[in-house]
Amino acid sequence: MTTTGTTLVIGATGTTGSRTAAQLTAAGHRVKAASRRATPVAGAEPAPFDWYDPATHAAALDGVDRVYLIPPLGDSDPAATMLPFLHQARTAGVHRAVLLSSSAIPEGGPAVGTVHQALPDLFTQWAVLRPSWFMQNFTGTHAHARSIRNEGIIWTATASGRVGFVDAADIAAVAVRALTDEQAPNTDLVLTGPEALSHDDVAAVITEATGRPVVHRRLSYEQMRDRLTTQVPVEFAAMLAGMDRAIAEGVEDRITDTVQRLTGRPPRTFRALLERETRSSG
Repeated sequence: MTTTGTTLVIGATGTTGSRTAAQLTAAGHRVKAASRRATPVAGAEPAPFDWYDPATHAAALDGVDRVYLIPPLGDSDPAATMLPFLHQARTAGVHRAVLLSSSAIPEGGPAVGTVHQALPDLFTQWAVLRPSWFMQNFTGTHAHARSIRNEGIIWTATASGRVGFVDAADIAAVAVRALTDEQAPNTDLVLTGPEALSHDDVAAVITEATGRPVVHRRLSYEQMRDRLTTQVPVEFAAMLAGMDRAIAEGVEDRITDTVQRLTGRPPRTFRALLERETRSSG
Protein backbone atom coordinates (compact mmCIF):
# COMPACT_ATOMS: atom_id res chain seq x y z
CA MET A 1 0.00 0.00 0.00
CA THR A 2 1.30 3.43 -0.95
CA THR A 3 1.31 5.82 2.01
CA THR A 4 -0.91 8.82 1.41
CA GLY A 5 -2.26 11.83 3.21
CA THR A 6 -5.98 12.45 3.67
CA THR A 7 -8.53 12.12 0.88
CA LEU A 8 -11.69 14.20 0.78
CA VAL A 9 -14.43 12.09 -0.83
CA ILE A 10 -17.20 14.36 -2.05
CA GLY A 11 -20.54 12.61 -2.41
CA ALA A 12 -19.46 9.99 0.11
CA THR A 13 -22.98 8.62 0.46
CA GLY A 14 -23.53 8.24 -3.30
CA THR A 15 -23.15 5.30 -5.67
CA THR A 16 -19.42 5.60 -6.33
CA GLY A 17 -18.48 7.90 -3.45
CA SER A 18 -19.66 5.48 -0.77
CA ARG A 19 -17.76 2.61 -2.36
CA THR A 20 -14.63 4.72 -2.83
CA ALA A 21 -14.67 5.87 0.79
CA ALA A 22 -15.21 2.30 2.00
CA GLN A 23 -12.40 0.86 -0.11
CA LEU A 24 -10.00 3.63 0.95
CA THR A 25 -10.66 3.14 4.66
CA ALA A 26 -10.49 -0.66 4.30
CA ALA A 27 -7.01 -0.24 2.81
CA GLY A 28 -5.93 1.93 5.75
CA HIS A 29 -6.09 5.35 4.11
CA ARG A 30 -7.37 8.44 5.93
CA VAL A 31 -10.67 9.72 4.57
CA LYS A 32 -12.91 12.71 5.14
CA ALA A 33 -16.39 11.73 4.00
CA ALA A 34 -18.14 14.80 2.62
CA SER A 35 -21.91 14.96 2.25
CA ARG A 36 -24.66 17.46 2.92
CA ARG A 37 -25.78 15.61 6.04
CA ALA A 38 -22.28 14.50 7.08
CA THR A 39 -23.62 10.93 7.18
CA PRO A 40 -21.21 8.66 9.08
CA VAL A 41 -19.04 6.40 6.95
CA ALA A 42 -17.23 3.61 8.78
CA GLY A 43 -13.61 4.52 9.43
CA ALA A 44 -13.92 8.01 7.92
CA GLU A 45 -14.16 11.49 9.43
CA PRO A 46 -17.53 13.06 8.57
CA ALA A 47 -17.35 16.44 6.82
CA PRO A 48 -20.46 18.56 6.20
CA PHE A 49 -20.30 19.72 2.57
CA ASP A 50 -22.65 21.38 0.12
CA TRP A 51 -21.46 22.44 -3.34
CA TYR A 52 -23.80 25.43 -3.14
CA ASP A 53 -22.75 26.54 0.35
CA PRO A 54 -19.16 27.87 0.15
CA ALA A 55 -19.16 28.26 3.93
CA THR A 56 -18.76 24.47 4.16
CA HIS A 57 -15.76 24.26 1.84
CA ALA A 58 -12.83 25.47 3.95
CA ALA A 59 -13.49 23.06 6.83
CA ALA A 60 -13.93 20.15 4.43
CA LEU A 61 -10.57 20.93 2.81
CA ASP A 62 -8.69 21.35 6.09
CA GLY A 63 -5.84 18.81 6.29
CA VAL A 64 -6.65 17.28 2.89
CA ASP A 65 -4.10 16.70 0.10
CA ARG A 66 -6.26 14.85 -2.43
CA VAL A 67 -9.93 14.89 -3.42
CA TYR A 68 -12.45 12.67 -5.19
CA LEU A 69 -14.88 14.92 -7.02
CA ILE A 70 -18.52 14.01 -7.65
CA PRO A 71 -20.12 16.92 -9.54
CA PRO A 72 -23.32 18.48 -8.18
CA LEU A 73 -26.24 16.38 -9.44
CA GLY A 74 -28.50 17.85 -12.09
CA ASP A 75 -26.45 21.03 -12.55
CA SER A 76 -26.29 21.99 -16.22
CA ASP A 77 -23.24 24.20 -15.56
CA PRO A 78 -21.21 22.47 -12.84
CA ALA A 79 -18.04 24.36 -13.77
CA ALA A 80 -19.49 27.59 -12.35
CA THR A 81 -19.78 25.87 -8.96
CA MET A 82 -16.79 23.54 -9.09
CA LEU A 83 -13.98 25.71 -10.47
CA PRO A 84 -13.97 28.23 -7.59
CA PHE A 85 -13.85 25.30 -5.16
CA LEU A 86 -10.97 23.69 -7.07
CA HIS A 87 -8.95 26.91 -6.97
CA GLN A 88 -9.61 27.03 -3.21
CA ALA A 89 -8.56 23.38 -2.91
CA ARG A 90 -5.25 24.02 -4.65
CA THR A 91 -4.54 26.99 -2.38
CA ALA A 92 -5.39 24.82 0.64
CA GLY A 93 -2.74 22.25 -0.32
CA VAL A 94 -4.60 19.72 -2.44
CA HIS A 95 -2.21 18.39 -5.10
CA ARG A 96 -4.23 15.49 -6.56
CA ALA A 97 -7.80 15.48 -7.87
CA VAL A 98 -9.81 12.63 -9.36
CA LEU A 99 -12.98 13.68 -11.14
CA LEU A 100 -16.00 11.49 -11.92
CA SER A 101 -17.26 12.31 -15.40
CA SER A 102 -18.92 10.10 -18.01
CA SER A 103 -17.95 8.11 -21.08
CA ALA A 104 -20.50 10.22 -22.95
CA ILE A 105 -18.76 13.52 -22.14
CA PRO A 106 -15.32 14.25 -23.66
CA GLU A 107 -12.76 16.76 -22.41
CA GLY A 108 -14.06 20.24 -23.19
CA GLY A 109 -17.55 18.85 -23.76
CA PRO A 110 -20.71 20.12 -22.11
CA ALA A 111 -21.30 20.29 -18.36
CA VAL A 112 -18.51 18.45 -16.48
CA GLY A 113 -16.41 18.34 -19.67
CA THR A 114 -15.38 21.92 -18.90
CA VAL A 115 -14.13 20.89 -15.45
CA HIS A 116 -12.24 17.99 -17.07
CA GLN A 117 -10.50 20.45 -19.36
CA ALA A 118 -9.44 22.67 -16.44
CA LEU A 119 -8.12 19.92 -14.14
CA PRO A 120 -4.58 19.52 -15.59
CA ASP A 121 -3.94 23.24 -15.21
CA LEU A 122 -4.99 23.20 -11.57
CA PHE A 123 -3.28 20.08 -10.19
CA THR A 124 0.06 18.39 -10.75
CA GLN A 125 -1.58 14.98 -10.29
CA TRP A 126 -5.03 14.19 -11.59
CA ALA A 127 -7.33 11.75 -13.34
CA VAL A 128 -10.77 11.89 -14.92
CA LEU A 129 -12.87 8.75 -14.64
CA ARG A 130 -15.27 8.38 -17.57
CA PRO A 131 -17.36 5.31 -16.76
CA SER A 132 -20.02 3.87 -18.99
CA TRP A 133 -23.53 3.46 -17.61
CA PHE A 134 -23.75 1.88 -14.14
CA MET A 135 -24.95 -1.69 -13.66
CA GLN A 136 -26.56 -0.38 -10.46
CA ASN A 137 -29.11 1.51 -12.61
CA PHE A 138 -30.96 -1.82 -12.77
CA THR A 139 -30.76 -2.68 -9.07
CA GLY A 140 -30.90 0.55 -7.03
CA THR A 141 -33.22 3.58 -7.03
CA HIS A 142 -32.80 4.52 -10.71
CA ALA A 143 -35.94 4.74 -12.89
CA HIS A 144 -34.94 1.49 -14.64
CA ALA A 145 -34.72 -0.35 -11.32
CA ARG A 146 -38.13 0.97 -10.26
CA SER A 147 -39.83 -0.02 -13.52
CA ILE A 148 -38.23 -3.48 -13.32
CA ARG A 149 -39.61 -3.95 -9.79
CA ASN A 150 -43.03 -2.41 -10.48
CA GLU A 151 -43.73 -3.54 -14.05
CA GLY A 152 -41.11 -6.09 -15.11
CA ILE A 153 -40.24 -3.68 -17.94
CA ILE A 154 -37.18 -1.66 -19.00
CA TRP A 155 -38.27 1.33 -21.11
CA THR A 156 -35.66 2.88 -23.43
CA ALA A 157 -35.10 4.47 -26.82
CA THR A 158 -31.82 2.57 -27.22
CA ALA A 159 -33.19 0.07 -29.80
CA SER A 160 -30.56 -2.70 -30.14
CA GLY A 161 -27.65 -0.44 -29.16
CA ARG A 162 -25.15 -1.97 -26.76
CA VAL A 163 -23.48 -0.52 -23.64
CA GLY A 164 -20.40 -1.66 -21.70
CA PHE A 165 -22.23 -1.42 -18.36
CA VAL A 166 -19.82 -1.16 -15.42
CA ASP A 167 -20.12 -2.06 -11.73
CA ALA A 168 -19.83 0.96 -9.43
CA ALA A 169 -17.49 -1.08 -7.20
CA ASP A 170 -15.07 -1.36 -10.13
CA ILE A 171 -15.26 2.41 -10.69
CA ALA A 172 -14.42 2.87 -7.01
CA ALA A 173 -11.49 0.45 -7.27
CA VAL A 174 -10.03 2.51 -10.11
CA ALA A 175 -10.68 5.70 -8.15
CA VAL A 176 -8.72 4.31 -5.19
CA ARG A 177 -5.74 3.53 -7.42
CA ALA A 178 -5.91 6.95 -9.09
CA LEU A 179 -6.00 8.61 -5.66
CA THR A 180 -3.35 6.57 -3.87
CA ASP A 181 -0.80 5.19 -6.35
CA GLU A 182 2.60 6.88 -6.17
CA GLN A 183 1.93 8.50 -9.54
CA ALA A 184 -1.52 9.59 -10.66
CA PRO A 185 -2.68 8.57 -14.15
CA ASN A 186 -2.71 12.21 -15.36
CA THR A 187 -5.17 11.28 -18.09
CA ASP A 188 -8.81 10.41 -18.60
CA LEU A 189 -9.87 6.79 -18.19
CA VAL A 190 -12.87 5.27 -19.96
CA LEU A 191 -14.26 2.51 -17.73
CA THR A 192 -16.50 -0.34 -18.87
CA GLY A 193 -17.47 -3.79 -17.79
CA PRO A 194 -16.20 -6.89 -19.61
CA GLU A 195 -19.03 -7.08 -22.16
CA ALA A 196 -21.28 -4.80 -24.18
CA LEU A 197 -24.97 -5.58 -23.66
CA SER A 198 -28.16 -4.34 -25.27
CA HIS A 199 -31.14 -3.65 -23.04
CA ASP A 200 -32.69 -6.82 -24.52
CA ASP A 201 -29.62 -8.66 -23.22
CA VAL A 202 -29.95 -6.97 -19.82
CA ALA A 203 -33.59 -8.01 -19.53
CA ALA A 204 -32.68 -11.61 -20.44
CA VAL A 205 -29.88 -11.76 -17.85
CA ILE A 206 -32.14 -10.35 -15.12
CA THR A 207 -34.82 -12.89 -16.02
CA GLU A 208 -32.34 -15.78 -15.88
CA ALA A 209 -30.56 -14.63 -12.72
CA THR A 210 -33.63 -13.72 -10.67
CA GLY A 211 -36.32 -15.97 -12.12
CA ARG A 212 -38.56 -12.94 -12.59
CA PRO A 213 -39.63 -12.17 -16.18
CA VAL A 214 -38.29 -8.81 -17.39
CA VAL A 215 -38.67 -7.41 -20.89
CA HIS A 216 -37.27 -4.42 -22.78
CA ARG A 217 -39.84 -2.15 -24.42
CA ARG A 218 -38.41 -0.09 -27.28
CA LEU A 219 -39.66 3.49 -27.52
CA SER A 220 -38.94 6.20 -30.07
CA TYR A 221 -36.89 9.22 -29.00
CA GLU A 222 -40.09 11.28 -28.77
CA GLN A 223 -41.92 8.64 -26.73
CA MET A 224 -38.99 8.34 -24.32
CA ARG A 225 -38.70 12.11 -23.97
CA ASP A 226 -42.41 12.44 -23.21
CA ARG A 227 -42.30 9.56 -20.72
CA LEU A 228 -39.37 11.16 -18.89
CA THR A 229 -41.06 14.58 -18.87
CA THR A 230 -43.49 13.19 -16.29
CA GLN A 231 -40.51 12.63 -13.96
CA VAL A 232 -37.96 15.38 -14.68
CA PRO A 233 -37.87 18.88 -16.29
CA VAL A 234 -38.42 18.85 -20.04
CA GLU A 235 -34.87 19.96 -20.93
CA PHE A 236 -33.38 17.19 -18.82
CA ALA A 237 -35.85 14.68 -20.27
CA ALA A 238 -34.79 15.64 -23.79
CA MET A 239 -31.11 15.23 -22.84
CA LEU A 240 -31.69 11.79 -21.32
CA ALA A 241 -33.72 10.63 -24.32
CA GLY A 242 -30.94 11.96 -26.53
CA MET A 243 -28.45 9.79 -24.64
CA ASP A 244 -30.65 6.78 -25.40
CA ARG A 245 -30.69 7.75 -29.05
CA ALA A 246 -26.88 7.98 -29.03
CA ILE A 247 -26.72 4.45 -27.59
CA ALA A 248 -29.00 3.28 -30.41
CA GLU A 249 -26.48 4.83 -32.83
CA GLY A 250 -23.63 2.81 -31.27
CA VAL A 251 -21.63 5.42 -29.35
CA GLU A 252 -21.40 3.27 -26.18
CA ASP A 253 -20.75 -0.04 -27.95
CA ARG A 254 -17.20 -0.61 -26.66
CA ILE A 255 -15.24 -2.25 -23.90
CA THR A 256 -11.91 -1.14 -22.44
CA ASP A 257 -9.20 -2.85 -20.39
CA THR A 258 -8.91 0.03 -17.90
CA VAL A 259 -10.31 -1.77 -14.86
CA GLN A 260 -8.05 -4.78 -15.44
CA ARG A 261 -5.03 -2.58 -16.13
CA LEU A 262 -5.37 -0.40 -13.04
CA THR A 263 -6.68 -2.89 -10.49
CA GLY A 264 -5.05 -6.11 -11.69
CA ARG A 265 -8.34 -7.98 -11.87
CA PRO A 266 -11.08 -8.22 -14.49
CA PRO A 267 -14.22 -6.11 -14.15
CA ARG A 268 -17.30 -7.82 -12.76
CA THR A 269 -19.94 -9.12 -15.15
CA PHE A 270 -23.56 -8.02 -14.91
CA ARG A 271 -24.64 -11.58 -14.10
CA ALA A 272 -22.12 -11.74 -11.23
CA LEU A 273 -23.44 -8.45 -9.85
CA LEU A 274 -27.02 -9.73 -9.92
CA GLU A 275 -26.04 -13.00 -8.25
CA ARG A 276 -24.18 -11.10 -5.52
CA GLU A 277 -27.12 -8.77 -4.88
CA THR A 278 -29.61 -11.64 -4.92
CA ARG A 279 -27.53 -13.46 -2.28
CA SER A 280 -27.19 -10.37 -0.09
CA SER A 281 -30.94 -9.66 -0.17
CA GLY A 282 -31.97 -13.29 0.24
